[in-house]
Amino acid sequence: MPRTPIEPRFKIEYLSILDSEGSLDTALEPDIPPGDLKRLYRAMVLGRRLDERMVRLQRQGRIGTFAPIKGQEAAQIGSVFALRRTDWMVPSFRETAAMLWRGWPIEKLLCLFAGRLEGGQPAPDQHDLPITIPVATQLPHAVGLAYAAQYRGDDVVVMAYCGDGATSEGDFHEALNFAGVWHVPVVFVVQNNQWAISIPLKKQTHSATLAQKALGYGFPGIQVDGNDLLAVYAASREAVARARHGEGPTLIECVTYRLGVHTTADDPTRYRSDEEVKAWERKDPLPRARAYLEKKNLLDDGLEEQVDAEIARAVERFETMADADPLTIFDHVFAERPAHLEAQRAELRERLGADPPRRVDEERPLPTPMRGQRKTSRWAN
Repeated sequence: MPRTPIEPRFKIEYLSILDSEGSLDTALEPDIPPGDLKRLYRAMVLGRRLDERMVRLQRQGRIGTFAPIKGQEAAQIGSVFALRRTDWMVPSFRETAAMLWRGWPIEKLLCLFAGRLEGGQPAPDQHDLPITIPVATQLPHAVGLAYAAQYRGDDVVVMAYCGDGATSEGDFHEALNFAGVWHVPVVFVVQNNQWAISIPLKKQTHSATLAQKALGYGFPGIQVDGNDLLAVYAASREAVARARHGEGPTLIECVTYRLGVHTTADDPTRYRSDEEVKAWERKDPLPRARAYLEKKNLLDDGLEEQVDAEIARAVERFETMADADPLTIFDHVFAERPAHLEAQRAELRERLGADPPRRVDEERPLPTPMRGQRKTSRWAN
C-alpha cells in the first residue's frame, strides 16, 4: 500500500502589523477607537514605570523577589484588551501589566511581593486567578475553568498566560491535550521571551515555532510579533471570538524579549550577550506604540509624570499599611487545625506578646544566630 500524506488541519502563520521600523500594514490595522488607544498606551507606560519602581523597592529591601516585565508590555496589554470583564484571566508570575489592566490595585501587587496573604487575593467580583510561581501549573486550572464555563453554558472565555519555559513542562501538554479534547473556550498566550531563566529557546525545543505545538492537540496556533501591540490585539481578538462562538481553543505565541532580569535574584549577564539585548532594545514595544500614537495626535502631555505620581501614591498607601498578623500562617491550611498546629500557634502568640503591629517600611533586622543556636523567626521576641 502506498503512503498517503495527511495534511494538517491548520497551518502556522506569523502576524506583524506595526514593525520596529514604524512600517504599518494598513490592510491589517485593527480598528481601535482613539480613547482605547490612549488607554492601551497609558497601561503600557504604567506597567513599565511600575516595573522600574519595583526593582528599586526590591533593591532597597522594601519588597521581595519578583519577575520584571520590561519588554513584554505589548504582549500582555494587547492580549488582555480582547477580554470582557466577565471573562477569566489566569496569569503566571510575570503578568503585572495585564493584572493592572484587570483592576488589581498597585498596592495589592506590592503586598503580594512583600509576602502578604491579601496581595494574592482577587476582589470578590474579579474573574482572575492569583499569580502562580510553579511553572505551567496554572494551565490545567485554566482549562478547568473553561470546561466549567462550557458545562454551565456561560458566555465566557479564559485567557491563560505562560512563558516559553512552560512549554517544556508536562502541565502545558496535559492542559493543551484536554483543551483540544473538550473543545473548551480557552486562549493560551505564550510569551516567548527567548529564555527560560538561563536556558535559550533552541535548547528547549527543536520546533520551528511554539505555535505549532497546538497542532498536535487539534487546534490552531499563531505566531505574532509580541512587541507589536496591534498584532497581538488582532490575534487575541480573533482567538477570543473563536472561543466565544464555540470553536475551541487557540494558542498565541508572542515573540518578544525579556529586556531585564528573569527575577530580581537573577544575573542575565552570565548567560546572554550585551549585543543580543541591544538588538532587542531596538524592537522595544513602547517607542513603537508611542510613534504610532504620535502620528494620530493622541499622545497626552505629562503622561509619565502622571503615571509616576499614581505609583508614588500607591507606594505610600502600601507602606502605611499595618504589618500582617503573623498568626495567619496557620490559617487556610486545614478546615480544623490539628492539635500540633494549635500548639505551635499558641507558642508563637505567646512569643509575640503584646508588641504593636509594625509598618512594612520599618526596618526589621534579623538576629544573627551564634554557632549552635537555632535560628528564630523575625517575629520572635
